[in-house]
Amino acid sequence: MAFSMMQLFLLGALGPRLVDELDVSPTVLGLTTTIGFGAAAVLSPVGGRVVDRVGPRRCLVALLLASAMALALIGSAPGVGLLLAAVALGGVPQSLANPATNKAILATVPPQRRGSVTGMKQSGVQFGAFAAGLPLAALAGVAGWRGAVWTAAGAAAGAALWAARGLPADPPPVSVGPRSSLVPRGAIAWLAVFSLLLGCGIASVNTYLSLYGAQRLGLGPTAAGALVAVLGVAGVAGRVGWSKVAGDPGRAVWLPGGLAAGSVAAALLLAGASFVHPLAWVAAVAVGVFAVAANAVSMVLVMQRAGQDSALVSAGFFAGFAVGPPLFGLLAESGHYGPGWVLVAGEFAGACAVAVCWAVRDRREARA
Repeated sequence: MAFSMMQLFLLGALGPRLVDELDVSPTVLGLTTTIGFGAAAVLSPVGGRVVDRVGPRRCLVALLLASAMALALIGSAPGVGLLLAAVALGGVPQSLANPATNKAILATVPPQRRGSVTGMKQSGVQFGAFAAGLPLAALAGVAGWRGAVWTAAGAAAGAALWAARGLPADPPPVSVGPRSSLVPRGAIAWLAVFSLLLGCGIASVNTYLSLYGAQRLGLGPTAAGALVAVLGVAGVAGRVGWSKVAGDPGRAVWLPGGLAAGSVAAALLLAGASFVHPLAWVAAVAVGVFAVAANAVSMVLVMQRAGQDSALVSAGFFAGFAVGPPLFGLLAESGHYGPGWVLVAGEFAGACAVAVCWAVRDRREARA
């Protein structure tokens, strides 16, 4: 899970260096996220079918190798063209990560432990944010940003080798029955829309937090990257903690709305950091604890209700990641970070409204 999104976390954490050394504009920086997650959103609906037919071990090896290739291409990119091609390739591991890991959990973990285990595996994504924002960003200060990205590529290749040798063999392919619909319905539709809005906001924070720290808060490139690392650590804690709470289905239904409401406050703190700079660190923690954790909770809800449809909710989340940064980038290009964070707060508020409406409807249907 950490490697599945490593390339995009690195682009966010190393954003100040890319803007300076590759002459990448803030708008193009947002476009990298759009292309990467746009590819993931398109591929995700069929990701579950691929895992069913090929097996989770083969898919995990494939996604790690694809991550290594995408990172190596980013590290070799002479300009924007190859950079965008590399992040498009990064959509492959993103589309496979949740179906492969969720299938393993459904097959091997007792129902009463699936909430906490799902939170643990989802926290791997935020561990990737931590790795990009602190050790790799610090390495970039010594070895250059290309050296940091190539180091991540080597680590992904090593993880692929471990997966090929260390994971149990895939079972023989079996018939997976009739194909599920590619159109989300019922609870899955609500969670997909919630994830779309949530993804818009989270992607904007991931992509522009470091650049905001460097351009508006007076932080050096390494300190600005550390903002992403702080978000990542907080996201690990939030995903593990709130996913355990979501193990109780009665509580789980209300959690997305509450976490989205906390995310609104976090985005407003980012806007306030323009005037009180230390608020940026508090805001980074709050985004991790609330917004990032909300995605893990939604995945727990999917597994409680329709585990095979996790790819559809993931597609909604990835679509949000594709849409959010370009909108924010238009504001960042002209230096309007404050309105950008207000836009993010509005996206989180929309996610909150969707989640609360669904929770109320779900409880009414449960009592009927």
